[in-house]
Order: sequence, then structure tokens, then C-alpha cells
Amino acid sequence: MTSNAQRIFRQTLLGTLLALLLGSAPAAESCRIAFDMGSSGIRAGASGSGATPRVDIDYLAPLWAGRGLEETLAPTIAALRELPVAGGFAASCPRVGGGFSAWRLALQQDRGQLATTLAQIRTASQVAVLVIPPRQEGAYGYLGARQLLGEKLTTSHVLDIGGGSLQIAGERTTFADALGQKVWQRSLCQEIRNSEVSPCMLQPMTGEELEIARSLLAEKLQGVAPALPETVTLTAISRPVSRGVLPAISRVFPETAAAGGFSRSALSAAIERIARLTHAETVALLGSQTPYVSYLLSDMLLVEGLMTAAGSDYLQVAELDLTNLPGLLADDQAFAWERHYGCYLERLQRVGLDAYASDPATCP
Repeated sequence: MTSNAQRIFRQTLLGTLLALLLGSAPAAESCRIAFDMGSSGIRAGASGSGATPRVDIDYLAPLWAGRGLEETLAPTIAALRELPVAGGFAASCPRVGGGFSAWRLALQQDRGQLATTLAQIRTASQVAVLVIPPRQEGAYGYLGARQLLGEKLTTSHVLDIGGGSLQIAGERTTFADALGQKVWQRSLCQEIRNSEVSPCMLQPMTGEELEIARSLLAEKLQGVAPALPETVTLTAISRPVSRGVLPAISRVFPETAAAGGFSRSALSAAIERIARLTHAETVALLGSQTPYVSYLLSDMLLVEGLMTAAGSDYLQVAELDLTNLPGLLADDQAFAWERHYGCYLERLQRVGLDAYASDPATCP
């Protein structure tokens, strides 16, 4: 499929997803089960059900260590079998898993081995796991946020920072990159602290080290402006921002506490203050230990860099219990591949990530 044809196909698919999610159109099947397979675990959902049972599995650590996904195979299969039971989902529904950042990394490392792993998962669990392109993940995120926020979503794009990837996603344009919270902090640990251990102790950081970090990030985010040529306004929808960055800025600048967002200038000033603190002093400033303290400074730098690259001076913040499940459940393309999964695996080995956007109807 040509790049132009792929672009037209994606635009058509985004329109279809928008109609399904916002217009409540019925799915082609009477029931569907989907699995959101991120870098830190799996969440399951089904059409007509509000249950979202989950299991935590660390997929990034073995991939970063060069061990592939072999050690995660058994817990993954167990989760794919057990989560539908825990959610009370119908046993006969077709089942699709969306593999996101960690699965894209596994594909990059060894296409053949990943295809073999996916075939084993299918045989043992009856789940067709697809490696979802970043732009499609961005579409899921934007549509899911619009479904949950409705008229409260007043910006053109949403910013979703995961463990292994991030998206600045809008209705028509998206920037996506394998630069999530854990990936970015690992890059800083390697560059600033010469450490392969992540999370590492980044604080305190000198002014020179901050400039190194900002320069490194600016280089990694060069693709933002070409991907988002229009004026961009942003709503952050992920917990590293709502439970980490925003509370930290509110502690440094109490007047922002009830604002529901912050300016880039306030963020930059807060970075200068927090970067000079030790980890213990940061915990004391925030008032309590949170899961995001170890990532706080790197998260703040990441958000600052994204706002700068997108030309956005203010960031709205709205915490959502957002998953990729609504998008997956509404994705007819994904469930078409469930019916042609052997063909999908063959194309995955041959063309990689583009296998998803190719046409299942052209399979033998």
C-alpha cells in the first residue's frame, strides 16, 4: 500500500472511529472483548460492560535488558485468559489485544521472534494481539478523551504521556513518539548520570545539567512542529501531569492550585526551584511521598519541552481514567484482522508496523 493510500485509509478509519465512539453506532459483532496492552500491564474491556479488570506486567524492563518478551509470555497468557472471567465477559466474543509502546519496541528488536510470540499467545488464549501504530494510539486517546469530557474538552489536542510513549493527539493531526515517562527518564539517567539504572537519582541538577537535558529533549522533539502545523492548544490527561507536575507547581506557586492548569513560564520557574532540591527535600515540599516523585523532575522537563515544541503557552489539566479500550472496541479494522490473523502475522514479519494499516480483505 502506498503512503498516500495509507494516509487516506487512516483518515477514513479515524472518521469511522469518531462516528462509532461519539455516535454510539453498534459494532458489527454482537459482542467484542479488547485488551489494552501497555508497557506496565493489561486492562480488559467488553462491549456493553463497564468493567475494566487489569493485571500489572512490566514489559519494558526485559526488552531494555535485551531479553525480549519470553519471560512475560506465561503471565500474559494467564492474564488474557483470566481477565474476561474477572470482568464477567461473554466467553464467545471475538478477542483483540492492542499492543502499544512495548510491543512496538519488541517489533523493532526482532520481527520474527515477536510474530512467533504472538502466534503462541493466540493459540493459548484465543486473543489476536495487534501491534498498534503510534498515530492510531493517538486517535484512540483523543476520541476517548472527547467521549469522557464532552464539551469540557475545549482544546484542539490532548497530551497523553504513558510509560513507553506519548501522543499529542487531535481530531485531524497527531504527534506520537516512543518517549514516555520511563523512556525519557532512562535517557536522562544515561546522559546526565551515566547510569543504566532507572529511575535514577537526578536531583539535584545544576544549571548546566538542565541545559543539557533541555537540548537533548529539543532534539528528540524536532518532529512535533512538522506533525502539528496548525495552532495547538493542549489538555493533559495523564496522571504524571495531574498527580505529579500540577501539584508540584501548585506547591511552588499556590495561586495556580485551583486553576486546573498552568503556564509554561510557571512550569519553567518551578523546574528551576525543584531541580536544586534533593529527593528528600522534594518529598517534604510536596507534603507526601507519591509514585511520581522519582519521575517528577524528568516529567516536568518533558512537559516543558512538549509545550515549547508545540508552541503552547498554557496547559489545561484533566485527570481521566482513560484507556485505549473504547477505541479498540470500536475499531472494525482491528477486529477484521482477528478474522485474518495468520495473514496479519505474515505481513507483520514482512512490512512491520504498516501491517495494521493494510487491507485484511486482500488476504488470501
